[in-house]
Amino acid sequence: MVAAVFIGDEVTAAAFRLAGLTTQAPEISDVRPEFEQACDEASLVIITADYARALDEESLHAAICRADPLVLVVPDGGNRYWPEDLDARVDRVLGIEQ
Repeated sequence: MVAAVFIGDEVTAAAFRLAGLTTQAPEISDVRPEFEQACDEASLVIITADYARALDEESLHAAICRADPLVLVVPDGGNRYWPEDLDARVDRVLGIEQ
């Protein structure tokens, strides 16, 4: 079993590779099979927000809620795409948006 897998663009992957993670930088259209394989083989899956947007929201949400493996959505190295703001999402779900 692989400890951690990063899925995202090549530039951001280079940084995670330096940190010792297994990295994958597929074409955005090929992210789904790579993500599913990573979820089967790793205990931690880190995916950039732009690549996560290529997955259908339901399967991404299910993977995050399963918590095994732990799935984290992070911004890409160029700060072009950011994951949804968790505080705002919690407020929206609880009906206390400001």
